[in-house]
Amino acid sequence: MRTTALTVAAAVALGSAALGPVALGSATPAAAGTGVRIAMPELTGHHAVGTAELHLVDRRPDPWQPARDREVMVTVTYPAHGSGGARAPWMTSGVAAAVDREAAKPELLDVPAGAVDWGSTRRHARSGAPVLGRWPVVLFSPGFGSARELSAGLTDDLASRGYVVVSMSHTHESLAVEFPDGRVEPPMGDEDDPTWFKTALDARVADTRFVLDQLGSIARGHNPDAERDPLPRGLGRALDLSRVGMFGHSYGGFTAGETMVHDRRIDAGINVDGAMSYGFGAERRPGEVVTRGLDRPLMLVGADFVDPATGGRVEHSHLTPEFDPTWADFWVSQRGWKRDLHFDRGTHYGFTDLQFAVPQLGGVVTPEKQREVVGEIDATRSLAAQHEYFAGYFDLHLKGRDGRLFRGGSPQHPDVRFVA
Repeated sequence: MRTTALTVAAAVALGSAALGPVALGSATPAAAGTGVRIAMPELTGHHAVGTAELHLVDRRPDPWQPARDREVMVTVTYPAHGSGGARAPWMTSGVAAAVDREAAKPELLDVPAGAVDWGSTRRHARSGAPVLGRWPVVLFSPGFGSARELSAGLTDDLASRGYVVVSMSHTHESLAVEFPDGRVEPPMGDEDDPTWFKTALDARVADTRFVLDQLGSIARGHNPDAERDPLPRGLGRALDLSRVGMFGHSYGGFTAGETMVHDRRIDAGINVDGAMSYGFGAERRPGEVVTRGLDRPLMLVGADFVDPATGGRVEHSHLTPEFDPTWADFWVSQRGWKRDLHFDRGTHYGFTDLQFAVPQLGGVVTPEKQREVVGEIDATRSLAAQHEYFAGYFDLHLKGRDGRLFRGGSPQHPDVRFVA
């Protein structure tokens, strides 16, 4: 399914939940004219969380601006000592403005501009807090044309469970990337050009490998931040790069698998509802992860597809050949550990922060639009299951801890089942 910039951005924005009863938070009206405010769900892990932004510059040419070096913004989130420091913003003003414009589109949330105060929400992660301990590293890549900020709830929660999580933006493809000097870089490609999807995929794989290189530099005591802003105390010691995972939403899930083909530093991956092909129509081509498979674990996580034109629901769209044959083809090629986990009555966007945000927007988003965007799955249970299964997967493959989640269905998560 082709997606426009906010289609993915909105999707990426959904996805944090708690393990037991989850308080989704309730939106509160902001001051007059500033829109509805969204509350982040509480973290479900045992650790307080710190966070830092890094501006990384690669010497390779940017594929959309070849005269310039490639720039990547990342958010590093990690278990922290204590809970001091200011809570970090969900998104910067430049990204919030871009999300607001996209949310107004009828194919997305169809809310009036300014109806939601996207910029006021604060994460539970604290800016610059000192790092606690030493942890496996997990990379995150957002969906096509989306923003890393729109999955902050999910990545922050994973960090609270004992991981250093590194979320990437893919400049000139992501919805909006704001740099420390206030510059906001928008998307630059042409979605009607099938070659653009392959260019974006190659850039994503290169971005991921570059970020891994820079994490290695940090672990050796260097500071690769372009502004040389101080790194959180203890960050280098915290990075256990002998245990690396990656997950992503939509095209980010494809990115995770494709990067694993080319970089053996990544030990385990999760593809969250992403077709593993580029281009569209007659120009669609499967990725190498499909044709070659992997000798390391990759889990597929899917949901239903609701046709916005008819309202009809297609159960497990990635097992519908006319929509996406790549999951079935990958299954045959895959040599390593594999599972296909399905969220019944969930949707593509339910794996982003929209899962907790949209239910808080009852005053500005119609019930019909809510069902279209985040499905009929119970939001609290969906978030709880995402947190449990994603962390449990990395616990199994990066920490060697078998919580028995992957041996069959769980009565604690009645909306989730293993297709295979």
